[in-house]
Amino acid sequence: MKLFKAMATVGGLTGLSRIAGFLRDILTALYLGAGPLADAFFVALKLPNFFRRITGEGAFSVAFVPVYSEALEREGPGKADLFASDAFTIMLGVLGVFTLAALAGMPWIIRLIAPGFIDEPGKFEMAVHLTRITFPYLLLISLSAVIGGMLNARDVFAPFAIAPVIFNLTLVGFLLLSDVLFSSAGIAMAWGVSVAGILQLVWLWSCARRRRLHIRIVRPKLDIHVRKVFRLMGPGLIGAGAMQINLFADMMIASLLPTGAISYLYYADRLNQLPLGIVGIAVGTALLPMLSRAISGGRESEARNLFNRGLEACLLLALPAAAGLAALSDEIIGTLFERGEFGPADTAATAMVLSGYAFGLPGYICAKVLSTACWARQDTAAPVKITILCAVNNIVLSLILIWGFGFGVEGIAIATGVSGWVQVALLWRVLRDTPVARPDTRLSRNAPRIIGASAAMGVLLYALSIPLHGFFEAQTAVRFAALAGFVGLALSVYFGAMIAMKILIPGEIRKFFRKTKPSAPG
Repeated sequence: MKLFKAMATVGGLTGLSRIAGFLRDILTALYLGAGPLADAFFVALKLPNFFRRITGEGAFSVAFVPVYSEALEREGPGKADLFASDAFTIMLGVLGVFTLAALAGMPWIIRLIAPGFIDEPGKFEMAVHLTRITFPYLLLISLSAVIGGMLNARDVFAPFAIAPVIFNLTLVGFLLLSDVLFSSAGIAMAWGVSVAGILQLVWLWSCARRRRLHIRIVRPKLDIHVRKVFRLMGPGLIGAGAMQINLFADMMIASLLPTGAISYLYYADRLNQLPLGIVGIAVGTALLPMLSRAISGGRESEARNLFNRGLEACLLLALPAAAGLAALSDEIIGTLFERGEFGPADTAATAMVLSGYAFGLPGYICAKVLSTACWARQDTAAPVKITILCAVNNIVLSLILIWGFGFGVEGIAIATGVSGWVQVALLWRVLRDTPVARPDTRLSRNAPRIIGASAAMGVLLYALSIPLHGFFEAQTAVRFAALAGFVGLALSVYFGAMIAMKILIPGEIRKFFRKTKPSAPG
């Protein structure tokens, strides 16, 4: 099926990016650990990424891609590319001014998002300095998102999916050169962020030109398409802003906890982002343009099948990933990060945070499909209202768990996990009367089986980890071998169960990966 092939392309390249990202994180833990410099750098890294989720993959993309796809479907490539050029130029002007303003006001921004740093002058000044270096990345990656959205709308998914690989490898290179070219590893990585943004934009621009997508800087016109994007972005900006306020609130709360809390959240989130990125991004990226075109063309049966298969794929991949992360959180964190400046106490704290994140992981991935169904029919208002409710829920629950029940930084992760499932429940309620979003027979049959198999796999892993934990206290090579063994066992058990229950059929899998031979000329 075309959707699954697109998901495989995006997911595979996103997986490659995550491998490069893990290499980056292992080196980051080695060089920075979880101390003051690490906390300062992670604030500098998160700030442009927060805004990017509004202007890049956030409100702009979910408004731009359906409108661009509709223009392709109804008006052809020429008019669609002209509209994209207008959007690109407007993005350049608005974010250029915003970036300059943010650089000038950075001390006040850091005071707002990390108030706990104020009482530690060295940490505060370093956070301001590093964030000024990284913040131009916001402009660069947002421009890249416009080009990436154009490519995705034409079912060309690989170039935009490769862009994060460029980002991670660039940071690895700068980190390895930190002792030679920079005064600290934190400064080296900060410069790596902005240089990576330049390389990503150049890469996507060249890919667009090779595929004859005509995007250029023009005198922008507020035509019907641009106005429609802004109209759809309005609710999206509010929702994305609410989500970023929620993330800022997590950072603010963590900055008030003992040193290391921000770092624990970062390292745990990096593990959580592996399945969330591979599955969530793959499904969302592939599903949005296809679903948008099907709805625009009035093909309801095709749209419903796309929705159900996207949700089924999410359950099939997200549930076992969450079970594995929760069952082996201590072993995974210790194997990947416990060396150099990152000690056993850091492993224990980060593992608890990872377990909290893992609880909500399937919810957030399924919410991607449910939100995409709303965006594809150009309804951005409903997801926004739900995002705001979930953000408030997350903040309030975090405060209650930490200061009401005595939880540490793991209280933030638990609240985040709960909010993911609240989001699913509310989105499902919104879509209950939408024909496209009705579960079909196949999804209704397979979902309970997937849940049962995932739970059984998680229990098995946890039970085996207790007597075999000694392998994860040995040398690094033994730790990695043991972790690989557990992963191999988990995959064998889970996918064996999927085949036994006929959720996965070997013949269909082979057909999916088999290349189609070109037909002979007539």
